[in-house]
Amino acid sequence: MPQAPLGQLGWLRGAVGGAIGIGLAAVVTAMLLGPYDPALPMIVALMGASAVLVFAVPASPLAQPWPVIGGNLVAAMVGIGTGLAIGSPAVAAALAVGLAIAAMSVARCLHPPGGASALLCALGASGPEQWDWFYLLPFAANVLLLAVAAWLYNNLTGHSWPHQLVVPPPPVTDSIGDTVTHADVEAVMEDWDEVLDIDADDLLALIQAAERHRKRSFPNS
Repeated sequence: MPQAPLGQLGWLRGAVGGAIGIGLAAVVTAMLLGPYDPALPMIVALMGASAVLVFAVPASPLAQPWPVIGGNLVAAMVGIGTGLAIGSPAVAAALAVGLAIAAMSVARCLHPPGGASALLCALGASGPEQWDWFYLLPFAANVLLLAVAAWLYNNLTGHSWPHQLVVPPPPVTDSIGDTVTHADVEAVMEDWDEVLDIDADDLLALIQAAERHRKRSFPNS
């Protein structure tokens, strides 16, 4: 289904938000770092991936504040720690990404760009640049500023962030007294053993809305 340019989740809204978020993170981080170390980046490339999530799909469980902030920072710390402990960039990179996935999952802050954060930091710490823990400064500043921009922009343009779950309407019962419930949705998601990029409550609301639409379209069914 083509995405409209305007509206709560229009592509133009997401594009403008991404530009504002990255611009704010870059400019303010550069001001905060000042002349400390010209080697420290004012903006980390993986922030672009986080911006896509928080501005284009702000309802995604992977794009909420804790995954964005915690996921990126936990992964960055894992990456630097692994890179400093292991001299081989290839080995450090592989271990950092694996350990970051595990750490983000345990901390319930799984965020796809966190994999890139761990990879970048592992390569930086184990490579000729010899990144140290001070390189967490631009990461932290970028992530926090992007989150602030996402909070302001999403809420000002009509989409709550953090995402507010849709309250399911009263269940629609069919002719034999059956209806899909939250427990049914959770059971199916557990049976599938897949991580779906949609919350169970939102999925239930979608199913129930489809049921109401079907009953309006086919009242005698």
